[in-house]
Amino acid sequence: MRRGPGSPSWRPCSGAPDPVALGGFWSDLLGWEVVRSSPEWVVVRPPDGGTGLAFQLETDHVPPTWPAGPGDQQMQQHLDVRVDDLTAGVEHAVALGARLAEHQPQDDVRVLLDPAGHPFCLF
Repeated sequence: MRRGPGSPSWRPCSGAPDPVALGGFWSDLLGWEVVRSSPEWVVVRPPDGGTGLAFQLETDHVPPTWPAGPGDQQMQQHLDVRVDDLTAGVEHAVALGARLAEHQPQDDVRVLLDPAGHPFCLF
């Protein structure tokens, strides 16, 4: 992609019924800073200033189904988060408000659902 003056930066954005709460969850989980917050839009970014995550208000948000079946709301993206200790990482995420998904397809990866129901993986 060619960048020029005024070219926008990019970051993944997820919809949520409460972007402030979801941004707080991801900020706490990743140890990142909330750099922009309003009831409609939240941005969290790593301390080094790299690409962050955004969360926007979707009042009619429908969480994806994991794993999706025919006709289910499917996830459009998910995040993979590397942790030093999988058990401790899961415990930390759950303490912050995540839920362990019922379906776990791999022994060395854990699928969790964030407070808005978006699947993410710890590995």
